[in-house]
Amino acid sequence: MFYFIRGIAFVPMFLVYPTKIVGRKNLKKGKLILTPNHTSNMDSILLLLNTYEKKYFLAKKELFISKSRSWFLKKMGAIKIDRQIADVGAIKQSFKVLKENKKLVIFPEGTRNKDEFLELQQIKNGTAMIAIKTQTPIVPIWIYNRPKPFKLTKIFIGEQYDLSKFYNQKLTDEVLAQASEIVASKINEAKLQAEKIFNKKRDKNGKI
Repeated sequence: MFYFIRGIAFVPMFLVYPTKIVGRKNLKKGKLILTPNHTSNMDSILLLLNTYEKKYFLAKKELFISKSRSWFLKKMGAIKIDRQIADVGAIKQSFKVLKENKKLVIFPEGTRNKDEFLELQQIKNGTAMIAIKTQTPIVPIWIYNRPKPFKLTKIFIGEQYDLSKFYNQKLTDEVLAQASEIVASKINEAKLQAEKIFNKKRDKNGKI
């Protein structure tokens, strides 16, 4: 069903939201956790439509506002998560996806970034926890500009890394904080690479 929906939706969505992705080769076979910065509700959709393999992604429960939308989101790979609590059900589903050697998209910032310049916000520890518990490599992704209709969205996919230095350790708050710092630094490295590739220019006031 996913590939059928993707096939129907790709052309009209690409016409409205043209997208350029650099680094698709870094999406190796097997389980991966993809960690993009979060700019809009279109982020997941553009990643799903513009890369071939089906991916699962954590989506806030507020998006599941009707039976029809819930059905569609689940067919597209959405895992409903309640951000107000430690959602054990969503975490277990995430573990299951990775155990089945599939790919999971997590937005480490936890919510959409409303900063004008999209500077990475403080990230949550959940990404590191899931990656360590499942011993899954991570791929940092930088969405270079906030998706807007009829404007080219540019996305950079960085090289994978892992948090193996923390495998089999007791996951205390301190350990998770250290691991999360690595996750944040890798995303910021992807940002710098994206800026270099896409030739980001700012005026004297720092505006794009």
